[in-house]
Amino acid sequence: MTLPYEMIIGLRYLRAKRRQRTISLNTFISITGITLGVAALIGTLGIMTGFKEDLQAKILGTTAHIIVQERGTNDMKNYGEVLQQIEAVPDVVAAAPFIFKQVLISSKSSVQGVILRGIQSEQEAKVTDLQDNMKFGDLAGLQDPSFVRPEQGRPLSGKTSVPPANRPGIILGQELSMRLGVFIGDSINVVSPVGPIKSFTMTPKIRPFTVVGIFESGMFEYDSSLSYISLEEAQKFFGLDDSVTGIQVKVNDVFLAQEIGQRLETALGLDFMARDWMQLNRNLFSALKLEKTMMFLLLVLITFVASFNIVGTLTMIVNEKQREIAILKAMGATPRSIMRIFMLNGVVIGLVGTSIGVPLGYSFLWLIQNYWTFDASVYYISRIPVHILPLDVVLVATSAILISFAATFYPSWQAAKLDPVSALRYE
Repeated sequence: MTLPYEMIIGLRYLRAKRRQRTISLNTFISITGITLGVAALIGTLGIMTGFKEDLQAKILGTTAHIIVQERGTNDMKNYGEVLQQIEAVPDVVAAAPFIFKQVLISSKSSVQGVILRGIQSEQEAKVTDLQDNMKFGDLAGLQDPSFVRPEQGRPLSGKTSVPPANRPGIILGQELSMRLGVFIGDSINVVSPVGPIKSFTMTPKIRPFTVVGIFESGMFEYDSSLSYISLEEAQKFFGLDDSVTGIQVKVNDVFLAQEIGQRLETALGLDFMARDWMQLNRNLFSALKLEKTMMFLLLVLITFVASFNIVGTLTMIVNEKQREIAILKAMGATPRSIMRIFMLNGVVIGLVGTSIGVPLGYSFLWLIQNYWTFDASVYYISRIPVHILPLDVVLVATSAILISFAATFYPSWQAAKLDPVSALRYE
């Protein structure tokens, strides 16, 4: 198979004048610029995607995919009927009622403002990963406070204490337990600012609880501000009778949560609203998306810098090869053929640089993921999470090739408009 003469001449122009070198130094610099730009883009996007998905997994492990509440109030009555209607909706895996309140927790050494959630242990295990995140203790301790396993951990006091039978159990985040200086078996007081009214004054409500479990989600905000008690104890403590704050729902596909939420609103009626996990964490994920987009645009500038190398290389080739270009035109080569010769140079540089940069970016991420470790007790992660999306690789490779191709227009146009008479006048 015979190659077109434009391709043969174009590839020859990329070579060095000396026979000892395969390609010229300028061509090597141009290819290196494209390679580094592509590798940097793939590495950055892979790390940012990995962090986003790791954060998403931690959020969805602690909170439900969809939250259903009654409009205009935080007290949902007759939640049993609503629960049955929710479970009947297609693609719903499980549902569980919950109570959500802000309280103060005090120990002998500290006081912290926290979020207190009332849950049903069995149903909670079906909706979230709280049971899997338990570092010490068990969800069963909420229903039976005497369910304490000393072998799972040693209390800070250095002795295993048996909780009083009349005290309900509470589960704390690991960071929260460290701030309060408590461990399994220790007693704490839960203070609700909303209590009974006596002498025209609202008095806080205080009740002692026994720590029966400690969880670690990997999210500092959750581990330092979340606590759990049983749903029945929450209803008694806050005087809610048979009401709950809402119902949390787990679905088959987290990325279809918005669509399933709309189905739930249709099935339950206008008195109820369903908010998916993306709506509840909109600000966080919007910021991550914007950061990833801006990082991509900034790193594309590396490829643009490399494209200037291509412009410079081709411009030098055009100046050096004026005589050859003039001879080609005199032999009948059209301006389009001349342009194709130099455009081919830019495309070859872009293809070679991209084909080297993609595996280089993968290699960079593999080294980071396998050999760069952190202290998990400080950073909550032991390794940098990495995930490369095929779409990101295609986008980076396409951008690099298109930029390389666009950089050839000016030098190719200069070569195409070259007057052969002027170039050969003094030959």
